[in-house]
Amino acid sequence: MTEELVPDACYRHAGRETYIHCQRCDRGICVDCQTPGAVGVLCPECVHPGKTARTRRRMSLRIAGTETPVVTITLIALTLFVYVLQLIPGLNITQSMLFAPVYSFGEFSPAAPYEPWRMLTSILVHSTGFIFHVLLNMYTLWVFGQILESMLGRLRFLALYVISGFGGSLAVMYLGDLQTGVVGASGAIFGLLGAFFVIQRKLGGDSTQLLVLLGINLVIGFLPGMSISWQAHVGGLVTGVVLGLIFMGTRQPLHRRRQRLLIGLTVVLMVAMVLAHAPIVVA
Repeated sequence: MTEELVPDACYRHAGRETYIHCQRCDRGICVDCQTPGAVGVLCPECVHPGKTARTRRRMSLRIAGTETPVVTITLIALTLFVYVLQLIPGLNITQSMLFAPVYSFGEFSPAAPYEPWRMLTSILVHSTGFIFHVLLNMYTLWVFGQILESMLGRLRFLALYVISGFGGSLAVMYLGDLQTGVVGASGAIFGLLGAFFVIQRKLGGDSTQLLVLLGINLVIGFLPGMSISWQAHVGGLVTGVVLGLIFMGTRQPLHRRRQRLLIGLTVVLMVAMVLAHAPIVVA
């Protein structure tokens, strides 16, 4: 059964139908009332909030949340904490948490310990020999995490980050060298970029700069000698795009159940792909 998308009316011009909403207050606005913003478009009252006594600050995808990006800050703090633990001799944090892909590093016999948590814990560990690895990832998380957490809400943003990181590990499992360990939050970060791109496009924002950024980072991953897992980048990016499409296609309150169902089905499919590949690795 298909649903027809019903247009709203511009809040300033009642006779004009529109599918575009202000990114801050979510009111329908026509072409004449739109002002391009950092993400999407703004209505006149949100561009000049001083002209009104009260301006609604509800974001286009947000159900409930706060101005403080709690999840983003927590993810950054947790990642940096793990990085400090990696620097302590004897703890062996890096070796136990990296992705290789779900078995003990360098061991792929039937007797090798099955460690599926590596699909997720690898997101928290980074290369200790190159501090800019973790710093660049955390800076990108801070920049895009604030925006997406505010728009999506805490739980959706956390789901986006974790599932995108899992998608990056899944791509490494299928496309990477089984003898190579992979660390870093790049898969999750690329998932944020993919979702941000979809949301920005759907809201009518200019995505040229983001496309350039994505293109540069993807190309760098394919350069020889860079020791960058392009598989994790591509896997995270594809996962983020898929989740972004789900979020935008189910943004209305009456579609929340469908949104949870689609996200759940996505995770189930990814887990099934891991289980389907496991016997191949053991063999």
